[in-house]
Amino acid sequence: MTAGGLSPVSTDAIWRLPVTVCRITGFLGERTADAFLERAVAATGDRLKPSMVRDQELAPDLRRSRSCPDFDAPELLAAIEDVRDAVEHTLGVDCRYTEPRYGLNVHNDGDFYGPHQDTSVEYARRRLLTFVYYLHRTPRPFRGGELRVFDAALPLHTGTTGEWRERTWRDWEPEHDSIVFFLPTAWHEVRPVVCPGKRHEDSRFAVNGWLCGPAPADRGGGGR
Repeated sequence: MTAGGLSPVSTDAIWRLPVTVCRITGFLGERTADAFLERAVAATGDRLKPSMVRDQELAPDLRRSRSCPDFDAPELLAAIEDVRDAVEHTLGVDCRYTEPRYGLNVHNDGDFYGPHQDTSVEYARRRLLTFVYYLHRTPRPFRGGELRVFDAALPLHTGTTGEWRERTWRDWEPEHDSIVFFLPTAWHEVRPVVCPGKRHEDSRFAVNGWLCGPAPADRGGGGR
């Protein structure tokens, strides 16, 4: 106890700072979203591959789903461009002169993606904004699959940001025709999906991607 009977401030105290997420519902509208969903459902067979971590390795203990990297979504990109100014203002980021990189991800029974950041490798540092657009049949034929975004944790009197395991979080439902935007540095995960019928068309479909800054000139305009 200190003078006056007050306890000293604990050096183990942690500030919990919520991470900003910009979420828009009814993003494409019913007719466009339903047509988009049917196109996503049609992506089967050889087009879907086991999802990789860092775009180059399988890690089933961290990520389990299927992906279609060549999925075409021009209507989604056009709609994102329409709201870009508002999203930039909300998240405090400048996405001018960026290029989109994205793919279709399909989660069925038992699939998940553990806690991670979208900036874990060198080329990914070009990512300025993460977006995830959700699609599924209604009523929703699965449970789970929430996007969990962890709060920033700032221990007092230290120069670190703490481990993600120490953090609180907020879950965002994967509602059909909704989209979320957040910064790629945010720790996040896809909660396990429960889809008892295990039918492909009952999956949690999502187009996830990034708006990426230009590649440095010394890379010859490359990037991934």
